[in-house]
Amino acid sequence: MVAPAGAQTERQGAARVAAASPAATAAHSVPHIVSKNGKFALMVDDAPYLILGGQANNSSNYPEFLPKVWPAIADMKANTLAMPVAWEQIEPVEGKFDFSFVDTLISQARARDVRLALLWFGTWKNTNPNYAPAWVKLDNQRFPRLTKKDGSTSNALSPHHKATLEADIKAYSALMRHLKKIDGERHTVILMQPENEAGVFGSLRDYSPTANALMSQPVPQALLTRLNKQPGNWSEVFGEDADEFFHAWSMASYIDQVAAAGKAIYPLPTYVNGSLRDPDPSKKAMTGLFYGSGGPSWNVIDIYKVAAPHIDLLAPDIYSSESVSYEATLKHYRRPDNALYVAESGTKSVFARYLFSILGQGGIGMDPFGLDYTGYSNYPLGAPYWGPEDVKPFARVYGLFAPMAREWARLSFESEVYGVAEPDDHSAQEIDLGPLWSAKVTYRQWQIGETYWLRKKDDLPKGSDVPSGGVAIARLGENEYLVTGQSARLTFGLAKGVKGRGMIFDRVEEGRFVKGKWVMSRIWNGDQTDYGLNFTDLPVVLKVRLASYTH
Repeated sequence: MVAPAGAQTERQGAARVAAASPAATAAHSVPHIVSKNGKFALMVDDAPYLILGGQANNSSNYPEFLPKVWPAIADMKANTLAMPVAWEQIEPVEGKFDFSFVDTLISQARARDVRLALLWFGTWKNTNPNYAPAWVKLDNQRFPRLTKKDGSTSNALSPHHKATLEADIKAYSALMRHLKKIDGERHTVILMQPENEAGVFGSLRDYSPTANALMSQPVPQALLTRLNKQPGNWSEVFGEDADEFFHAWSMASYIDQVAAAGKAIYPLPTYVNGSLRDPDPSKKAMTGLFYGSGGPSWNVIDIYKVAAPHIDLLAPDIYSSESVSYEATLKHYRRPDNALYVAESGTKSVFARYLFSILGQGGIGMDPFGLDYTGYSNYPLGAPYWGPEDVKPFARVYGLFAPMAREWARLSFESEVYGVAEPDDHSAQEIDLGPLWSAKVTYRQWQIGETYWLRKKDDLPKGSDVPSGGVAIARLGENEYLVTGQSARLTFGLAKGVKGRGMIFDRVEEGRFVKGKWVMSRIWNGDQTDYGLNFTDLPVVLKVRLASYTH
């Protein structure tokens, strides 16, 4: 009996991956997201995992270009690669599947000890169907596109048609079935993104007769309960927001069904990313113009949480480098019901520092976009050029956490973490460490002395005019902290309510983690502690024990 072509390809691919990688040494549970008291961890091999990631460019998902991807990931000191897998790539002919690229990718990732997040470019990629196979995106009759309010046709596929959903589910399920077969014990792939930046530009929603009929129906009770709203149809309940909210519900429901089908086969954790509206609620949103209507923007997170229970987290794509905007977006997505993960971020050097803030808010990681040496740059969203020199600002920050990624992820989930990134105006930041201790972070300072010592006000460290600093702190015990940073001064002190006592360092150790154990290399004292703990662009990790004395 001759097996179908797709089945033959799958078996051959599984054999190639098995032959190209060493056998698993122990059985671990499938990667998953856990939460406790508003904290989150991505569990990989049954332990918290920190994503120090990089996302390849959209068209780097072919074997011939992987040699231009891996060097960038290595140079960045990343432990995770986010890589597209296109529907047109695995099912160019309906019903016939080709997983050869997936097999090659997984084999090469294992050889480099790199984990993978796979981005399913299916019905939507940046809101459009360009990565769907030709038999889908060129057949409007079978797979209808969205209708704009003026009656014209959008490029985006409508979420309201069963044929499109069923075809997407079939392909995505085939991918998940193949991943389970070749990676179900090794877990090289740790995260899935079903669809990419879903939504629509140039319209608020689908205005086809099918969509209009659904719009006139009552809002689902589960959403009314979540938002504390009275019954009615979408227009009655949500007024001027009705079009966007209805489309968000429609998109989230569609994506959830894709994700649910995949999880029923192989339950890897899933996330949905989104282009962003302005994080300032007071500013008028240009819905459908500057961000895709119906995608997981911060104003519809609650809708996604109700409509898409099989999506583990919603992740922002942040390309605004301004510190006020970046930090405000992080706060929108860091919620007790949503793990903070920056799915995409710019590659200009100023973006690197935000890892301190992401991790300080308990984030599980980040993925700057365009991490390869294929010669493409998405300027002005990212850096104008991208090569080994441009990776260095990110490598410096990743390099601080890479040797202790597992330890940091565990502390983030089990203890308390804090972190700040240098504001654009270089202003000082206060950190509340609880009832006994506090901390202050300042920038543009030399390693000894105070700024008023300087004879010239502009006699500041070279390059410090461009914000790059940050500090991350994890609580190890009642008076003990793990600290790292870059281009910043960290000054510990007593909390404001503590009177009659002074702060003193009991011990400041510089060291590193080796196989999960702290190894001290030296003690800091004297000049190294008299004016705070000063971090430069050199990699330093400290274990700090604080004490106090009576005045």
